Amino acid sequence: MPADFAQIIQQISIMALPAIFAITFHEAAHGFVAHRLGDDTAWRMGRVTFNPLRHIDPIGTILIPLLLLFTTGGRFVFGYAKPVPVNFGRLNRPRIDMVWVALAGPFTNIILALISALLVYLLPYVPRSGLQWAQGNLVMSINFNILLAVFNMIPLPPLDGGRVAVGLLPDALAFPLARLERYGLLIIIGLLVVLPTLGDRLHLDLDVFKYAVGIPADYLRDLILRVTGVA
Repeated sequence: MPADFAQIIQQISIMALPAIFAITFHEAAHGFVAHRLGDDTAWRMGRVTFNPLRHIDPIGTILIPLLLLFTTGGRFVFGYAKPVPVNFGRLNRPRIDMVWVALAGPFTNIILALISALLVYLLPYVPRSGLQWAQGNLVMSINFNILLAVFNMIPLPPLDGGRVAVGLLPDALAFPLARLERYGLLIIIGLLVVLPTLGDRLHLDLDVFKYAVGIPADYLRDLILRVTGVA
């Protein structure tokens, strides 16, 4: 195998494996908590599993991130998995339980980031031939899990933060916010892709992603590294 090709495969695996694990655990956590709180929809459909094939969306999880990776040089990557089906009407206390189901995914990603940071202490025991690969996976796992957790807490349906907001806000605010769900993906793409592109043309800083996700993610990453003693 040519050295350049092997390096490309290694780089893709370093980016892909942590992302697949993060997405799989995130979605499985939603289904598990929903099952514990009364809705077995995801459980019956086999979505409460750590099998990534049950959560991967060929377009959202693979094609779109790869296209963005190569077209933007890694500056911007966006994707999504198959959403775990939840029948909120079957939850024991639909309004408040919806909040717990939504929080389960980001909370799981923060736990995975903490575990990845702690695994850094095992790197001295990794053979030299696999050290760079192992270190790259752990760094990517920390970063990706934190970004996934923070991004999903943006208070806009269908993101988890939107579910939390709908569950906690008074009806006068919750109902209009819930109705935005059908346009949520378009709004997200507009805020994260179209607006910064427009800002570049106008020489304005319209990068909402940097302020809504980048800065909180940097703070959370620093906190996790300090708590685990890695920093």
